[in-house]
Amino acid sequence: MRLHPPHSFLRRRQSGLSLVELMVGIAVGLFVVAGATLVVTSQLGDNRRLLLESQLQQDLRATSDIITRELRRAGAHDNPATLMWFPGAPPGKNEYSDVEVEDGSEVVFNYRRLDQEGEWGFALQDGVIKTLIGGRWQDLTDANTMNVAQFSIESADAGTLTETIPCPRACSATDLTDTSCWPTVNMRTYLVTIRVNSPSDDRIERVVRSQVRLRNNEINFNDPDNPGQACPP
Repeated sequence: MRLHPPHSFLRRRQSGLSLVELMVGIAVGLFVVAGATLVVTSQLGDNRRLLLESQLQQDLRATSDIITRELRRAGAHDNPATLMWFPGAPPGKNEYSDVEVEDGSEVVFNYRRLDQEGEWGFALQDGVIKTLIGGRWQDLTDANTMNVAQFSIESADAGTLTETIPCPRACSATDLTDTSCWPTVNMRTYLVTIRVNSPSDDRIERVVRSQVRLRNNEINFNDPDNPGQACPP
């Protein structure tokens, strides 16, 4: 009979990993899983941020386009023939030409075309830009997707041309050079600034600025004795 030492018998019976090797493998696997989790989390965060930026940019651009398009229509008249100069019939005053800017964050204007008539406007209220339609203020922007931090409208008329429209006669019968009562035409331009951020992430912020040139110039009647007429009778 052949006898074997106890340690030789145990060595032949052992199979698989030892407890130390198993713990080392688990630790290495956990490090790999943790690294992969960080990479996936970072990619998901970047993707979410990109989606928020894209949505914010699209909503901001759409809002700016609507405000620019509507403000440019201020003073539009569906019957411009009544405002033209004919022999013996001086032009009438355009009652839709006024543009009122209040506190730099609200603008109200008028225009008439087809069957649309009345006051229109835009204003900032509690982080939302509202639009004036049919005498009522309605939300133009969605507070769930865009928080409006700034909405300002400033006149950019500095340096623009103001022309005097000549009349057949002077303002004074004694002073033939007096033209102070002749009407003047003003070309109006406004600078609109909108600054927004995402309600889900304050770090995501966008700003858009647009310069709006009104298509309808403002004609001022300057004759104090005849405020409803362009020229002195």
